[in-house]
Amino acid sequence: MPEQTANTQSAATVMMIRPAAFNANPLTAETNAFQKSDAPDASQLLAAAQREFDGLAAKLAAAGVEVCVFQDDSDAVRPDAVFPNNWITTHADGSVVLYPMLAENRRTERRPDLVHRLATEHGFVVRTIVDFSPYELTGKILEGTGSMILDRVNSVVYACRSQRTDADVLAEFCDRFDCRPVLFDAVDRNGLAIYHTNVMMTLGTAFAVVCLESICDPGERDTLVALLEQTGHELIEITYTQMEQFAGNMLELRAAETLVIAMSQRARDSLAPDQVAALERHANLVSSPIEMLEDYGGGSVRCMLAEIFLPKENMQ
Repeated sequence: MPEQTANTQSAATVMMIRPAAFNANPLTAETNAFQKSDAPDASQLLAAAQREFDGLAAKLAAAGVEVCVFQDDSDAVRPDAVFPNNWITTHADGSVVLYPMLAENRRTERRPDLVHRLATEHGFVVRTIVDFSPYELTGKILEGTGSMILDRVNSVVYACRSQRTDADVLAEFCDRFDCRPVLFDAVDRNGLAIYHTNVMMTLGTAFAVVCLESICDPGERDTLVALLEQTGHELIEITYTQMEQFAGNMLELRAAETLVIAMSQRARDSLAPDQVAALERHANLVSSPIEMLEDYGGGSVRCMLAEIFLPKENMQ
């Protein structure tokens, strides 16, 4: 596996958490307009979610991505454990960052034991842990790469304001990692704040997928577009309808020297031929059906993948 550096946008390794208690979380429904509440029988839903999870993990592995799968504890009730990108980010300097979560029943998803297992079982080096979770006590929330779209190469962080994205915590993250924050307001077609930036925007090495019509202020929209152009990203615009099919919730990854873009089958099917062609100029597309996870979790493929940028022991 090629070495990951601070100038690498996409990870060659992802962490995935296989669900043990997946269900529609009532504590997240108020702020997540993508989430349905009329869930089927719990055992049937969990079985379907596990099948979808296994299918995605297998497709990523077959594409050459290193996938570290951890089974969630069956004796813990974590309905959204399948979405680890909200509680952890990792960085090429050996830092692990833990984040404050809005829903109280999501806070137990933060698993220091899994960070330890990344080191002991998979050979990653953890040099420091930065813990922002105490911000929960004052109601200040920042849900990882749900809230933030990281341009790791150009040190820019894009984020839409919401109950799950606090400007003060974002500023502390940017100070810690020497990044420029780009904040904007984004709403769905009903005028409700979009709960996570990663459902309306994706950033790859040389492309950006953005639902521009969701950005309220023309000035903020123009600033975002200009910065994407300055940093060499081809802009691929998606519509509200495509965003609602999770077309904004993609993730670029590395497989050896090849780039891949992971997305759900629903997202892939929503794209027009010219959009597919634009994405394929940058990477191979990998899609997998995860409709139950999308419908009742309110998130998609990108939410299921926590990128691992930590150095490996044999690279010391």
